Amino acid sequence: MVEAYDRLHRLLAPMHASDVLELDLTIAQLKTLYVAAMAGPIRMSELAVRLGTAVSTTSGVVDRLVQLDMLERLDDSSDRRQVLVQATPEARQRLDRINELGRGRLRELLASLRDADELATVERAIKILTDAAARPPRPTDTEERQ
Repeated sequence: MVEAYDRLHRLLAPMHASDVLELDLTIAQLKTLYVAAMAGPIRMSELAVRLGTAVSTTSGVVDRLVQLDMLERLDDSSDRRQVLVQATPEARQRLDRINELGRGRLRELLASLRDADELATVERAIKILTDAAARPPRPTDTEERQ
């Protein structure tokens, strides 16, 4: 199953490559931008946790993205010591364009399916995966033993 997903991803990923490269960001910057855009206004400390990096490292990446007008810093009205970060409208527009390319390619793939049964199977599989993603994660064996 995972091999089939990987194969699909390898076929689809090149379609986004030029748009992602057009952003002219490092991988760290792209990850930071993506997490911040998906989270909405997010505290710098929480952004660092989600990225798995130190706050100082995250702050440096955010500084560069602010200079590029991709992120903006905001004051946190509930805690003046905290800084919130959010994607700028320009960054959201660029990320939306990349996502729309993926949706467009999906529409093409769905239109190419041979019959209604194949389409129904794909729809059912997507719904099953969506439901699974919406459920809280199950504890791992290690977590259960603690």
